[in-house]
Amino acid sequence: MLLRRMLLMLLLVIAVVAGLAIYKVKSIQQQIAQFTAPRPPIAVSMALAEQQPWQERLSAIGSLTAAQGIDLTAEVAGTVRELLFKSGEKVSKGQPLLQLDDAVERATLAAAEADLGLSRVEFERIRTLLEKKLASQSDFDRQSAQLQRNSATVAQLKALLAKKRIIAPFAGTIGIRQVDVGDFLNAGTSIATLQDLSTLYVDFFLPEQAVPQLAVGQRVQLEVAAWPGQSFSGTLTAISPKVDEATRNVQVRASLPNPEEKLLPGMFANLDVLLSAIPQRIVLPETAITYSLYGNSVYVIVAKPAENTEAEQTLTVERRFVETGARRGGKVVIVKGLNAGEQVVSSGQLKLDNGARVAIAEDNALKLSEAAH
Repeated sequence: MLLRRMLLMLLLVIAVVAGLAIYKVKSIQQQIAQFTAPRPPIAVSMALAEQQPWQERLSAIGSLTAAQGIDLTAEVAGTVRELLFKSGEKVSKGQPLLQLDDAVERATLAAAEADLGLSRVEFERIRTLLEKKLASQSDFDRQSAQLQRNSATVAQLKALLAKKRIIAPFAGTIGIRQVDVGDFLNAGTSIATLQDLSTLYVDFFLPEQAVPQLAVGQRVQLEVAAWPGQSFSGTLTAISPKVDEATRNVQVRASLPNPEEKLLPGMFANLDVLLSAIPQRIVLPETAITYSLYGNSVYVIVAKPAENTEAEQTLTVERRFVETGARRGGKVVIVKGLNAGEQVVSSGQLKLDNGARVAIAEDNALKLSEAAH
């Protein structure tokens, strides 16, 4: 009886140990299956390497100046008697702007004109006497010279009187006045600035290597900080015939219409000279490029036959080094290393290794970027 109980207990212990062993084996098998199972594909965004026309450009920075712009100054000294303009107003060509006190000059002119009148009378008298042989030739010559001197004096005083009145040499917008009525102005004193804003110049410099690519008449596009996101167009009008020896740059000038007068002289401008050549280039979004010290690279999406029947093909990535070119508007030119029509990863590269399985997800950020450009 005792032996039977011991056998039953032994069988029970063996059964419990066997059950635990079977459970442990199945648990280990499940863990091994989890580690050996293929990793799920990584969700990435895809971009197509497209061959499209790419406008070649030369980028530069420049400064805007007015086609006509001066600082009005007094050419002669005098006291301001009258101001005939308001700060910031538009003026027309020939419009009087400022009048200096000219009382002394007018009085002197009146005396000179009286002397001139007397000289003319005496000249006519001496000429009549000469014709009648009642006066000598020397008297006639002396009176003729006096008439010429008096005429020159009157002309000189009239010119001086005209300088007392400052007029607009061209139509434009006048700036803030720097003088008041009653101020005494020395010659050269600044009164206000006058700028013709209808047409502006943008002056900039380009390296001497760009000279063969430049030609008068090329289009220029520029942007200024005052109007972000807005582009202004102009035309290249002049190329300096000399390269600066210190910088090895050549000065270039473009003109642009400014009908709305949004642009002002002195503004800083970022600009591009649009070259005539528009070649076909392979273009990618800049987000597709991985930059590193060893070179720039992209992940090319490669389709392979699937190992099971659930999917027709498996997508993997191949890391490929490329040579990049110009960048503009969120896109970059691929000079070497990629063929047109290939698919590349445009976002999610940080999670990838060479040969990793991927699944293509929709990139809303990329769509918004492309729509903005």
